[in-house]
Amino acid sequence: MRLIWKLLRKHISITELAIFFVANLIGMVVILSGIQLYSDVKPMLTGEKRLIGNDYMILTHPVERFGTNVKHFSDTEIEELGNQPFVKNIGTFQSSQYEVMGSIVFNGSRLSTMMFFEAVPDIFIDVESDAWHFENGDKNIPIIIPRNYLNLYNFGFSQTQSLPQITEDMIKRVELGIELRGNGKRDMYKGYIVGFSDRLNTILVPMTFMEWANNHYAAENNTDATRLIIEVANPADPEVQEYLSKQGYVAEDKPSESGKALFLLKVCVVVIVFIGLIFSILSIIIFMLSIYLLLQKNIDKLNNLMLIGYSLGSVTAPYNIITIALNVAIYVVSIVAVVIIQSIYTRYLSDIAGYELSASPLTSALSGLCIILAIILFNLFIIRRKVKHISRKQ
Repeated sequence: MRLIWKLLRKHISITELAIFFVANLIGMVVILSGIQLYSDVKPMLTGEKRLIGNDYMILTHPVERFGTNVKHFSDTEIEELGNQPFVKNIGTFQSSQYEVMGSIVFNGSRLSTMMFFEAVPDIFIDVESDAWHFENGDKNIPIIIPRNYLNLYNFGFSQTQSLPQITEDMIKRVELGIELRGNGKRDMYKGYIVGFSDRLNTILVPMTFMEWANNHYAAENNTDATRLIIEVANPADPEVQEYLSKQGYVAEDKPSESGKALFLLKVCVVVIVFIGLIFSILSIIIFMLSIYLLLQKNIDKLNNLMLIGYSLGSVTAPYNIITIALNVAIYVVSIVAVVIIQSIYTRYLSDIAGYELSASPLTSALSGLCIILAIILFNLFIIRRKVKHISRKQ
């Protein structure tokens, strides 16, 4: 082995090997950093401590033709949907089955309009308020309205009519006159807006009030659900879309924040890894050209060594050792670099998340090990093949 080294090392170019080392190191660091970043950020989007909560979808049956009754969800459909692995929680909308008349005094005039109420289980409501409760006998009704109702008034209607804009605090202090009629009864209540929902595009009242009011004012209390609300981790999941399409359900067009964030993260990681792959591929090409040139310069020595009895493995050993040593060094240095990079961005992510991230470089270490082993095996194969080809040619 020592003799072979003396014969072959004369034409080894330190500069070419250094270029390969630096280029491949950059590529590995970029690739592993992208993989590690994805591994560390994904739990913030999909894990239990996610920054963006689960998403909610509202499902209905399609309206098939004009004038037909709205199709209800059967108990079997609700149970089957609730048993799907992507469904975290499921709830039904209950609608008011009585007449609702709302009124407000504005500039000395009393304005009235027909209204409707809906209710969902409290776990699906994105407004926290101590006033969100109702007991039999209360004359005050807490109400939650969609935030976009207020936005439509402030940024649409009020500007065209030269009316003053209204803040959330102002509208919460407004007292609404609520008249309920049905089943031969007619009563007056006071309504108070206790919050604004970004999730549900309907006028909400507590479920306890809705159940009581339907029993009290509706001639026939129909509890069949025409709309469902489900909590899912990611509405963009193909499994979710496939199931809804198969069942013929219609989902309201609400964007998935976690799904969009996860998609953007994947795109960024793909771009980062692609750039790293370009560096790695270029470095491999540089290394292979260096090895080919080195073999070509030593072609006579290689043939003489094989003619005097040296095996193919003995002749290729110096090149194999160089390949393994360089790639192992690249792997070690790249892991150290990734750990340093990870410690830097983890501090910022922890500040954003509000809790200490338990980030481990295991993902990048295992990924890097697989990549470097593949590169080593590829290089060894090419070297052995080239030497064998030279010996046969001679």
